[in-house]
Amino acid sequence: MKSQILALLRENARLSDAELARRTGYTPEEVCACRQELESSGKICGYTAIVNDADERADVVQALIEVKVSPSRDGGFDRVARRIARYPEVSDLCLVSGSFDLLITIRGRSLQEVAGFVSSKLATIDGVVSTSTGFMLKKYKESGRMLEQEEEYERLKVSP
Repeated sequence: MKSQILALLRENARLSDAELARRTGYTPEEVCACRQELESSGKICGYTAIVNDADERADVVQALIEVKVSPSRDGGFDRVARRIARYPEVSDLCLVSGSFDLLITIRGRSLQEVAGFVSSKLATIDGVVSTSTGFMLKKYKESGRMLEQEEEYERLKVSP
């Protein structure tokens, strides 16, 4: 039941308990209890809207920062990651495999603000070895959703 409800909520978090019940075959009361359990256990951490803000958010700069970390003996990568996660500029933070250890998404009002965050806050954390910053220029897809409608393409008809 939980996996069915989670799958449906990942597609559309606005579904009512009645609609979730209709789609899963459970009663609305069972769905409500399941949703509340998922929320109180921390499995569902929140709900969000996927917003295509390409035109409206000219005042926001988003950056992806790759961070190489020297893990500590007592806390591994977690100690550094928890410290980074406390900054309000950080919207996403993941431990990844590959040539760097952490991938951070941050938001700022300008390139200078993002650069300031990297140089004065991020780079000064014990355990941070190096960073590499890339700025988001355009998003095409987020959380499995296309942010722009594809253009209709019609091939020209060739007549003999």
